[in-house]
Amino acid sequence: MRVKICGLTRPEDIAAVNEAMPDYCGFIINYRRSRRNIDWQDVGDIRKLLRPEVVPVGVFVNDYAPLVAEVARIYAIPIVQLHGQEPNSEIDLIRERAVGIQIWKAFQMRDERDVIQANNSHADLILLDAGQGGGVTFDWSLVAGIQRPFALAGGVNIDNIPEALKTGAVLLDVSSGAETDGQKDPEKIKTIVSMIKGA
Repeated sequence: MRVKICGLTRPEDIAAVNEAMPDYCGFIINYRRSRRNIDWQDVGDIRKLLRPEVVPVGVFVNDYAPLVAEVARIYAIPIVQLHGQEPNSEIDLIRERAVGIQIWKAFQMRDERDVIQANNSHADLILLDAGQGGGVTFDWSLVAGIQRPFALAGGVNIDNIPEALKTGAVLLDVSSGAETDGQKDPEKIKTIVSMIKGA
């Protein structure tokens, strides 16, 4: 089981993941509606602080596909996560422009139509999310219809990790569940990574 801690913004957050050693960490890039946003011009500085064993993921929401590819290429971000309504054509375009990167695609899971869309994605990995922010989970029974490897996100926290581990996900993505008072909490990050990687 793999784990990603998402929404890092500060050097202190990098220090926490460098100690806890999740498989991945996520940076929300160029999405000013999120309090976890970092501008793409600042990605390089914070990226340099990260241990090489932790793989960075650039998270973009309905951004201009050629810019997404360029940011990934310039700052050596090996995984792009698309978290908006990006169609398969944009996934294909980014893959052409940034050769060799992985592309993950998030889907808001509400009903069977979302299951079908996720199954048909051109992404290397699909990420199933509530899409509402604020630590909300979706109906995890919907994952029964998923016919490909998936990551589970949205409301994953210390209390529900044992249940999340039973969904069949290959990766758990934690953001608000690793925070206290809106900031990443090093102790929570350590506990979460230990719980998931020890499962």
